[in-house]
Amino acid sequence: MHTLALVVAAVVAWQQPTGGSRIAGAVAQAEAALRATAPVFQGQVEALSALPALAGLDALAGLDALAGLDALAGLDGLAGLDALDAVDGLDWGTPRRAQQGQDPTDSLWRAARAALNRSDYMSAANLYYDLARRYPSATRAGDALYWAAFALYRNDDLGRARSLLVTQQRGYTKAATARDGLALLARVQAALAKQGDGEAAQWIAQQAAPKADTAGPRGRDCPSADDEDDLRIAALNGLMQMDADKAVPLLRTVLARRDACHRALRRKAVFVLSQKHTAETEDILLDVAQHDPDSDVRQQAVFWLSQVPTERAVTMLDSILRTTVDEELREKALFALSQQHSPRAAQILRTYAETTTAPSEARAKAIFWLGQRPSDENAAFLRGLYAKLAEDELKEKVIFSLSQRRSAENTRWLMDLALNERESIEMRKKALFWAGQSGGDLEPFISLYDRMQNHDLKEQLIFVYSQRHEAPALDKLIQIAKTEPDRELRRKAIFWLGQAHDPRAAQVLLEIINQ
Repeated sequence: MHTLALVVAAVVAWQQPTGGSRIAGAVAQAEAALRATAPVFQGQVEALSALPALAGLDALAGLDALAGLDALAGLDGLAGLDALDAVDGLDWGTPRRAQQGQDPTDSLWRAARAALNRSDYMSAANLYYDLARRYPSATRAGDALYWAAFALYRNDDLGRARSLLVTQQRGYTKAATARDGLALLARVQAALAKQGDGEAAQWIAQQAAPKADTAGPRGRDCPSADDEDDLRIAALNGLMQMDADKAVPLLRTVLARRDACHRALRRKAVFVLSQKHTAETEDILLDVAQHDPDSDVRQQAVFWLSQVPTERAVTMLDSILRTTVDEELREKALFALSQQHSPRAAQILRTYAETTTAPSEARAKAIFWLGQRPSDENAAFLRGLYAKLAEDELKEKVIFSLSQRRSAENTRWLMDLALNERESIEMRKKALFWAGQSGGDLEPFISLYDRMQNHDLKEQLIFVYSQRHEAPALDKLIQIAKTEPDRELRRKAIFWLGQAHDPRAAQVLLEIINQ
């Protein structure tokens, strides 16, 4: 049987799409294997000596009829030919070294990844570390240290995580995860600094401090605003975790470097500074808002002045609002003033809203923010301001802002505006719409329909009824659907009845269908 196995191997070799030399080589291998088995097969070996003559039988490739020898499938007895394992020695022209060339770290890597995917961080950390310890020269060793540290970080084992990341940074600088490792190290150090680790706090301070050589022409040394993986950006984020008295001096140093390369760092530093409430915070933000050469940095400083509730900050914002020609900076100043809870800040907004020489877009923003600061004083001002305005955009802002403060007085003012025939139809429709959204007494809206002569305003009232869930609103829609002479208005009422989940509406629709 062993002889038959070797013969089969030789035949298989002949069937490979190779030249005669390859067939001859396969035959030679088969002969050698047969001689090694036992002398008893000597006769068969001699018989094989004639096989090289078959090397020229390339024409066998055309014997397509052999494809029909399906009967060979029944030779189940060949399943026992374990000796065919020796055929691996035959080179078919394709790689046959999967077992010999297998990376010894594969199994550990797969096991560690599986543990990490199921959030078994301790097992993942141990497996990744074991890989790096046993195979320190493997390609994956550096990455294994990163993932081990990541798992430890997720498991709040910060000290060990830091140790592994430092090892990676020192010994595996070319690892694929080396850059990610730096960012993770910054997060780990920040967390340790928050816990009072002096070494970590010192590391954060060193990394966050500007480097003298980064202002040079090497663009790759200048981080972008979105580069959260940059070590300096990560270190600035780490300052969020530090006490304000330690973080603010470092932030002042960063913000003092006003070259183009440090622009992204300054933007990040402004945000971090705004979260640190110290005696210096206001001074630094005011200085940046006035003097930083980058428009985005100034805008961020102005925006975060909204978190500094002092009269000095209000004065600075007022100055910026009145003097800047930067539209976005002006918008940030308006927002910051709207967040200041001082009567003076509100008065600055009111004064600006009625300043006819100010840009219309900025006045509209001031009106909007006044509406977001609900007070009787602001509401009275806006109602009085409406009559002084000539631009529809500003009038519309007043209508909207008053609608945001639900009061009987504002609703009544909106209803009066809707009835004012001296106003444009568009403004009257908007007043009616927002009055309907106020949720006040429905009766004035019900009685208003029969007094209205304008088709567009009646259509707007139908919509108002459709948005209210009180029974009188449905009653009015039913009345309009049955008796309104204007067919288009009747269709509108019927449409909204179809949207109502009420048996009475369904009954009315059925009656209309059966007419």
